[in-house]
Amino acid sequence: MKEFLERTKDTNKAKEYFLNEMAYTIGPSNLHKMIEHNLEDFNLFDVRKYEDYIKGHIPYATHMPSEQIEEQLMKFSKEKINILYYYNMSCHLATHCAYVIADKGYPVMILSGGFKCWKKHELPIIEEDVSDYPG
Repeated sequence: MKEFLERTKDTNKAKEYFLNEMAYTIGPSNLHKMIEHNLEDFNLFDVRKYEDYIKGHIPYATHMPSEQIEEQLMKFSKEKINILYYYNMSCHLATHCAYVIADKGYPVMILSGGFKCWKKHELPIIEEDVSDYPG
């Protein structure tokens, strides 16, 4: 605990961390505005399991299973922001995927709070009929 408290006293590192967090995350309300007004400026990817994606996802999101990120790099853009989302704020799927994508030179952001936060804000959700999908 003492080591933890010592780390938090370094306010310069804290400022750098929070500045980076703001630069590479987007909140649900801002993402919703982007969907309504700037759809051509970004790609949106849902990195959750397929079963969860078809039960409900954010409009215009493409399903991109986290385990297929490296094999599916051609779906990402180097000219647009690639926004990823996951289950909730305690899930690190999107963070891992964002790291992989950034390492390959793609601009990337994460939706703060994930899909759970999007739903909590009562923003639009697309629910799909499972019978439309193979499997």
